[in-house]
Amino acid sequence: MSQLMISREERVLRITLNNPEKRNALDEKLCRDLVAALKEAGRDRTIGCVLLDGAGQVFCSGMDLEDALQPDAPERTEIHEQLFTFGVHYHKPIVAAVQGAALGGGIGLLANCHVVLAAQGTNFGLTEIRVGLWPFIIHRAVALAIGERRTVELSLTGRIFGTNDAQQYGLVHEVVPPFELDDRATNTARMLAYASQETLRRGLDFVQKSREMSWETAGRLAAEFRTKTFRSADFIEGVRAFREKRKPDWPSLNVK
Repeated sequence: MSQLMISREERVLRITLNNPEKRNALDEKLCRDLVAALKEAGRDRTIGCVLLDGAGQVFCSGMDLEDALQPDAPERTEIHEQLFTFGVHYHKPIVAAVQGAALGGGIGLLANCHVVLAAQGTNFGLTEIRVGLWPFIIHRAVALAIGERRTVELSLTGRIFGTNDAQQYGLVHEVVPPFELDDRATNTARMLAYASQETLRRGLDFVQKSREMSWETAGRLAAEFRTKTFRSADFIEGVRAFREKRKPDWPSLNVK
């Protein structure tokens, strides 16, 4: 059985962690397969959004400890670096649907997603400290998502927290009843997949490029990007559709 299930629902690519017997723990092969799937989806212009979820009762329990006990190698560190920083470089929206628990590397995955929906009763934790480890590779992405000070506190204590705290910290954007999770996440992914792809790409590009810029430099970049957007076929169609009170027919969706 493959540890990764990939299915296509029109413009939404669903990637499912599929090792429920091990609570979807992240061994090296799963990490490599996940990076490969994300890269391929990023190149495919007919895919508008990625939906990430987990099979079984737990979204992801973090690193596979048996795998972690194997001698570390530069190749493994490199694949982890790619996996836990993909959100910084990705130009397509990624939606996550999380249930049961997201621990350690599971939180690293969520921190790299653009929209995260969680079922009520889900638990979270940066629990690496409990086995004598620090969440080194995922630290930057988690700190970017919820703040440096909170990330340090969670890393130090290894404490488990629930959906209310996860939403307050900014790790989770929406909390829903468990029976609604799949439908809500799918609808969110579909909405993003059929939005103006040109605008989404340019918006995410701006977020990524402006992150390390000074206030003034980011302002100049914003003006440049806005000017390009004003001249784009999608914006012209969006204004026309608004005036005509109809659904936009985005030119950027007309790709083969």
